[in-house]
Amino acid sequence: MDADPTTPDLATDDVLGFARRHIGPDADAVATMLARLGHDSLDALMDAAVPASIRDRDVDLALPAPAAEQEVAAELRALAAANGLAEPMIGLGYHGTVTPPVIRRNVLEDPSWYTAYTPYQPEISQGRLEALLNFQTMVGDLTGLPTANASLLDEGTAAAEAMTLVRRANRKARGPFVVDADALPQTIAVVRTRAAAMGIDVVVADLGDGLPASVAESGLCGVLVQYPGASGEVRDPRPVIEATHEHGGLAVVAADLLALTLLESPGTLGADVAVGSTQRFGVPLFHGGPHAAYVAVRAGLERNLPGRLVGVSVDAEGRPAYRLALQTREQHIRRDKATSNICTAQVLLAVVASMYAVYHGPDGLRRIAERTHDLAARAVASLRAAGLDVPTTAFFDTFTVRVPGGAAAVVEAAREEGLHLRLVDADTIGVAFSEVSGPHTLRALHTALHVVPARVDPVRDALPAGLARTTPYLTHEVFSSHHSETQMLRYLRRLSGRDYALDRGMIPLGSCTMKLNATTEMEPVSLPGFADLHPFVPAEDAAGYQRLVADLEGWLAAVTGYDRVSIQPNAGSQGELAGLMAIRAYHQARGESTRDVCLIPASAHGTNAASAVMAGMRVVVVASRDDGGVDLDDLRRACAEHADDLAAIMVTYPSTHGVYEESITELCDVVHAHGGQVYVDGANLNALVGHARPGAFGGDVSHLNLHKTFCIPHGGGGPGVGPVAARAHLAPYLPSHPLHPDPERRDGIGPISAAPHGSAGILPISWAYVRLMGAAGLARATAVAVLSANYVAARLGEHFPVLYRGAGGLVAHECILDLRPLTKATGVTVDDVAKRLVDHGFHAPTMSFPVAGTLMVEPTESEDLAELDRFCEAMISIRAEIARVEAGEWSAEESPLRHAPHTTRALVGDWDRAYSRETAVFPQGHDVDKYWPPVARIDQAYGDRNLVCACPPLEAFAEDGVLVEEGA
Repeated sequence: MDADPTTPDLATDDVLGFARRHIGPDADAVATMLARLGHDSLDALMDAAVPASIRDRDVDLALPAPAAEQEVAAELRALAAANGLAEPMIGLGYHGTVTPPVIRRNVLEDPSWYTAYTPYQPEISQGRLEALLNFQTMVGDLTGLPTANASLLDEGTAAAEAMTLVRRANRKARGPFVVDADALPQTIAVVRTRAAAMGIDVVVADLGDGLPASVAESGLCGVLVQYPGASGEVRDPRPVIEATHEHGGLAVVAADLLALTLLESPGTLGADVAVGSTQRFGVPLFHGGPHAAYVAVRAGLERNLPGRLVGVSVDAEGRPAYRLALQTREQHIRRDKATSNICTAQVLLAVVASMYAVYHGPDGLRRIAERTHDLAARAVASLRAAGLDVPTTAFFDTFTVRVPGGAAAVVEAAREEGLHLRLVDADTIGVAFSEVSGPHTLRALHTALHVVPARVDPVRDALPAGLARTTPYLTHEVFSSHHSETQMLRYLRRLSGRDYALDRGMIPLGSCTMKLNATTEMEPVSLPGFADLHPFVPAEDAAGYQRLVADLEGWLAAVTGYDRVSIQPNAGSQGELAGLMAIRAYHQARGESTRDVCLIPASAHGTNAASAVMAGMRVVVVASRDDGGVDLDDLRRACAEHADDLAAIMVTYPSTHGVYEESITELCDVVHAHGGQVYVDGANLNALVGHARPGAFGGDVSHLNLHKTFCIPHGGGGPGVGPVAARAHLAPYLPSHPLHPDPERRDGIGPISAAPHGSAGILPISWAYVRLMGAAGLARATAVAVLSANYVAARLGEHFPVLYRGAGGLVAHECILDLRPLTKATGVTVDDVAKRLVDHGFHAPTMSFPVAGTLMVEPTESEDLAELDRFCEAMISIRAEIARVEAGEWSAEESPLRHAPHTTRALVGDWDRAYSRETAVFPQGHDVDKYWPPVARIDQAYGDRNLVCACPPLEAFAEDGVLVEEGA
């Protein structure tokens, strides 16, 4: 077959060699697949699939020419080296830490952990779920609160989520939310940003002497106290907590987990909610993220928790099994009634933090805390002995020093000595010790402050005696069983072996784009220049990051056709919120604050509706046509009805149904004609890159999922990055940050994430992807993704109806298989098919989204033809089993589909089923590399009725053990 005239020959061009390795199907495979579809080139296929009105041809994307892997690796090393490393002593919630090498190598850098998906299929996610249950147990123990979730995005957004949790759980109290003036400044800023959008009054008050009478008397819904404070001061939070309760509010404590090994837990002190970061538990600084935040609640608040919650249930064989609990709280089900718009977590980083606790155990963590505190106490004693004013009276690891008029000079002198200190103001510096501090730190600090060290005893009363930790923590066996490297290595290997990730095979999830995360892209993440930099260092010490961020924001703007990009949002949900807040601010700036209606198609992802509500908008649903597209007649009706208050429409393109809608430009025109803005959800951008640009065909703003289209791995449900891209008129309303290195981005609508560049530490992945692929490589990747989806639709359409098709009978980069007629005829459900796919060695496609009773398949460009065929053959085999149910040979209940997935127990013992053992476990013949699920099908309802969200005792896993029931 002749090569596409518009696409270089990737098989022979050495410069584009990476694209050849990233894209699974080679030239022969592409020819085979095109022949099946009746097209003679990829360009012809894209011309047929993508509407001509939006199709880009001969558009210069202004991207650099692609580079070879070695060249890109060298460029990234140079960027990392351009960041000025020093010991991080700025504090403010970010601390130096040591990632144990066994955890770094076997979790953070291991594709069996970082290429896994969100554990919606719990039977093949047991290792990750156990690690997350360890995380929840760790957080619950240290905070003294019984239920913690499986992580949030960062401490600032966790505090904002706690504010809305308090409002939901305390509906009678409608006063302000009070925030400690000694809270982390970025936390205060994020809380204010969120509160302004939702119409919540926030009062920042000095809580050092308790809750001010003026605040208490006016009523309040809740209070947030920092423990220890941003200044390092450790104050007893009990008076504020008691006063808050007396006035009908709920108390939130933002706590440092390492400090809680020495300080009494928030729960013991009376807190209702605790939030914070687990970064200093072995997670690199990453210039601000990704880091796993936490939130924990007292009994009675469990069902108000945002985000993911791992619980324990039982499987079909009566054994304990882990799964996500209380999913009815989540945005994809409750939509505009959801508790949060969070649709992900920071799973990979939560696993690292939990394994840090497992590896060190309670005694090891306490030793790290004591050593850190002792160094800080010695520093304070020596500085005071030298006559310096240290106003901090009680502290764990952080204190301030008064140097009238000389703070900037001291910070600069410390920088020359290899320390990054905090410039509080012209007269004050902040000093924060950490796990990486040592005697060398003291010497450098003394030099910077011109102190002649003397032998002095450390401050002995730096921690208030009345707050000394007395309650136990990390008492479960898991925290005392894996302290040698051998034990830890085997534990991590055992857990990863229970999961299914991209290192095993295809994960064909629609709307999720589980593509290759190449090693060349991943390796730079661990470079010290990227991994060990504090987010608030001086701009000149983050020159490498500044260049990388500027490059990536510019490249993403070029690819999407927008004018400006902010990389700050650290998840797709946060990008959605940022984009909608920009629209809201734009209307308000123009004197049209009444424009608050957001139109959302009935088929939209649940985050869309939840994000709109969080941005202060009212949701109006627009109907879908039978073919899955937006009903333009209903759109016109809604626009006319809301002509005076229309703010925006949120539309996914290609549609949530996996089709290129011909009417997208008309849709944009109708909304614009009625004064609204067009938000194009970027979830399906992998079907557009290089072929159409949302900013060019009518979009005003979009968020982009770098963990989908641009190769950041899903990490088992996080990390992610969700940049927001906007046209020029919305650019002034993109996220700002009070500590942004660029002064022009410090003032604005406020931050959407705690760090100026969000999850900066994983941006090198997407930078490398674009740099390696170039414009031609990105365009070919999109075309092959569309080719693969249409090939799967063509093969499987003979066995399962493809629900929606666009022009020429084509789909976009995903297709929806309709199982509803088969379910009606046989009783075999979409769940049965999903679980049976496990026996074939596959992760299931997306179930029942956007249409209940269907499977959405997205093969991506990374899977080769052999893997696509293997998946198709598995689905065809399953269809044959359904046919046997149709024929009456089996009932649905007796079939292998209903009993799937089958564990190794199927190989032994009595066998009284209507099908053979071989059919059960080797549905397509013997496979020596077969994946064996560790548990049988899990009883989801049981787990919600009997909520257990911490590590169960080992006795529960005895051969005949039955999980002890506990009431929710």
